[in-house]
Amino acid sequence: MSSGVIKFADFELDRGRYELRRGDRVLKLEKIPMELLVLLAESNGRLVTRDEIVGKIWGKDVFLDTEHGINTAIRKIRQALGDDPENPRFVQTVTGKGYRFVAATSFAAAENGNPAPPGAALEDAPQQSQSGTALGRVAAATAEGKAPAWSALQIAIVVFAAMMGIVAAVVGLNVRDVRDRVFSSTAKPRIHSLAVLPLENLSADPAQEYFADGMTDELITMLAKNADLRVVSRTSVMQYKKVHRPLADVARELGVDGILEGSVERSGSRVHINAQLIYAPQDRHVWAESYDRDLSDLASLQTELAQTISRQVGLTAMPVRLSQRSVNAEAYDRYLLGRYYWFGHQYDKSREHFLKAIQLQPDYAAAHAALADSYTAPVVLGAPKTDMEEAMVKAESAARQAIALDDSVAEAHLSMAAVQFFLRWNWEAAERESARAVELNPRYSEAHHLRAYVLLALQRSEEAVQEDRKSMELDPRIRPWALGYMLLRTRQFEAGIAELRARDEVQPGDFITHDILSELYWHNGMRAESIQELARDYVPKSAAELEAAFRRGGVQGATEWRLAHVKKLQARMYVSPWEFAGLSAHAGHREETLHWLEQSYAAHVPWLAFIQNEPDFDFIHSDPRYEAIVKGMKLPPAQETPSN
Repeated sequence: MSSGVIKFADFELDRGRYELRRGDRVLKLEKIPMELLVLLAESNGRLVTRDEIVGKIWGKDVFLDTEHGINTAIRKIRQALGDDPENPRFVQTVTGKGYRFVAATSFAAAENGNPAPPGAALEDAPQQSQSGTALGRVAAATAEGKAPAWSALQIAIVVFAAMMGIVAAVVGLNVRDVRDRVFSSTAKPRIHSLAVLPLENLSADPAQEYFADGMTDELITMLAKNADLRVVSRTSVMQYKKVHRPLADVARELGVDGILEGSVERSGSRVHINAQLIYAPQDRHVWAESYDRDLSDLASLQTELAQTISRQVGLTAMPVRLSQRSVNAEAYDRYLLGRYYWFGHQYDKSREHFLKAIQLQPDYAAAHAALADSYTAPVVLGAPKTDMEEAMVKAESAARQAIALDDSVAEAHLSMAAVQFFLRWNWEAAERESARAVELNPRYSEAHHLRAYVLLALQRSEEAVQEDRKSMELDPRIRPWALGYMLLRTRQFEAGIAELRARDEVQPGDFITHDILSELYWHNGMRAESIQELARDYVPKSAAELEAAFRRGGVQGATEWRLAHVKKLQARMYVSPWEFAGLSAHAGHREETLHWLEQSYAAHVPWLAFIQNEPDFDFIHSDPRYEAIVKGMKLPPAQETPSN
């Protein structure tokens, strides 16, 4: 390798010493990333194609998946340089072509006083690596026109050295998985927890983002079927979408020892997927593979990919796709697009795509379950009774159809549980369906969370808390407030305050967390802290008005302001009578509280299911009007739960 030094920004790339330096500090960079960085830096801004990279670094005839090798090397180069692929200062990706080194470079004199010519590093490296060996001396003698004198011993040495070189190359490059077969599988790290980072969309069409997200979701769902592997939920990993950070930092923040990353490229009906598995504590590459499939083969590909990854992390039980029905490619595409809008809370738009998927394939169980959710979710979040009645009929019909088509789909039973709990107030059916969803997929966070709601309404408080704990273990980021809310409803106020304070440190800024923490402070007798916490949820103008009301009239003044504030909002938006009931209770208005609870019952407000669990209403439990509502809902008698 040439002894020249390439300088760019505040970095020095010393090809002779095989070092990347920044000031007096030598930066860690492995062999292949180092060679690739040299190749790019020497290119003087020229586009270096992926084929050229393969030819220079691995050789054109090598038989291995070089695509993931290039991606890994580029990632490690960017990590060392602190480069951002979205706004590159050094390495620019030319999609579908290769890479360009965009920083200005200068070539310093080599140790012998001569400038190092571009390209010398890679061209000189093989010769220098052979110097001092039998092969190197024979090559040098041949180049000088000298005929070397051969003895049987020399021939044997040369042949042996050549064979060892070939073996080293084959094992080092893991050609045809030789290394994995030669060395015991126990050499592989055992991965106990895994995060599937959002697959990168490499398609020419940015509108295919939904497809990459959908493939990520499906892979997470499949891998989560492994009882012995903790798989981080979609909600937790999606925060890292298009956020290029060191994998060790991501793994630490998510609490995992394994990272699966990759990309999806779709062209017409063909799909190309790259995936690689990293053991995060050592930043060690464990496995990588590329797949080219037709869109109609994606279901089998997801199963194959999940099973392969399961083997690579050291599991013996393989996840299987329980539903064996083949899925029409276009219907599957519509389903993924529907889920994309669903996660964006665009329920009406998601419903259009679920209906289209069902039209294309009437026996698509998952699409029917998703359709049910698209009706249930918006009315649970708040809707007039007319919308509620329509949603109830359509959601229940879709959920029943999903179960009839495939009883093994956990999502179908969860959809039915939500309908029975929130819309039908059929507690027995909700308990049965939520239990079935958990049974089918014990690692399904949503199933545990809804089951916690059902058990709470059934006055099985300890079980409800445990279900929400399990839900939070599986997916701590989707609802950082969930366990705190459950502790509020079971009158464990101090424990709830400690829980939400801790969650707010990890995931600050969640307005529901602040709202529930305010409730916990209120019922723990910390009224001033409750008002201060609540003010964090309001826009600055309203927050100032709330605080001024508190200064003028104390706690009563603040609660009266809140009630008046929501009444003003009612003029331009729907406000549930359930919300008015809670605010009236805070203000101590007994008659008004009962009136709004009766209105909630008449409007079939879904959240009335928790009427006996909300501490706000404890002061009216003995009122006949309150008792009539509970009796009409056929809720079991409330259990006395001691507070702190």
